Amino acid sequence: MSSMIAALFLLLLALPIVELWVIVKVAGAFGVLNTLVVLFLVSALGAWLLKRQGMSTWRRLRRALESGRMPAEEASDGALILLGGAFLLTPGFVTDAAGLLLLFPPARAVMKRTSRRFLARWVKRRAGSQRPARIYSTRVVNEPPRDGPGVTRQPDALPPRTTHESDSP
Repeated sequence: MSSMIAALFLLLLALPIVELWVIVKVAGAFGVLNTLVVLFLVSALGAWLLKRQGMSTWRRLRRALESGRMPAEEASDGALILLGGAFLLTPGFVTDAAGLLLLFPPARAVMKRTSRRFLARWVKRRAGSQRPARIYSTRVVNEPPRDGPGVTRQPDALPPRTTHESDSP
């Protein structure tokens, strides 16, 4: 797990540097104004696509819940759309490209398959290092409580009240 945290830390450290480098290269090739216009247009397109895909996923999620089905696909789509929206809010071409990809259903499907495989391998690796759990079978029998061998007490019966000298007026 610590290697995953280290990789995430390096990614968060390197991403702004890569974004700045790409923006400077694009601005050098096409001009600063053109670069800013493209960044704005991509953000506007992303916001429109985010709203459209988000609402579509929300409707599918509600239909799944109304039909009594667990909305696993819809929830994972919603999470990836949210991640795509976060990428689009981050200024830069690299994060915009990643965000736009996550907003397109075919790219999301590939991402879901890839992440499921990754998660399955991770769980298998984690579970493989531990002893398998034992499974016990139980049977519940609904019988009234017993006070002793062969003596059955009524479950709702209250114990008799005892009076003490302090209880009398």
